Amino acid sequence: AGSKAVYVYDFGDSWEHVCMLENILDRETGVKYPRCVAGERACPPEDCGGPWGYVEFLEAISNPKHEEHEDMLEWVGGEFDSEHFDASEIRFFDPEKYRKKVLG
Repeated sequence: AGSKAVYVYDFGDSWEHVCMLENILDRETGVKYPRCVAGERACPPEDCGGPWGYVEFLEAISNPKHEEHEDMLEWVGGEFDSEHFDASEIRFFDPEKYRKKVLG
């Protein structure tokens, strides 16, 4: 507990995520691991321009008078809730299966 790791996603846009191990619990019978039990906020849309582009994106979609409001909403599929987070929507993949799929 207390350990943390920095995960860099999309090197071009420099997204950095800090993952912190808050606690180690006993394994529960019948529960599939790994699992996500908590988090905060929605993931930014792909290729939105990194942290700075994301701020601009949020400004545009929250202001109907913004010149890019309609375009940004259309680009993101009509709506976006930056506060949304649901741990049950998080999916993990087996890195070994992924490696075999990609590398053969």
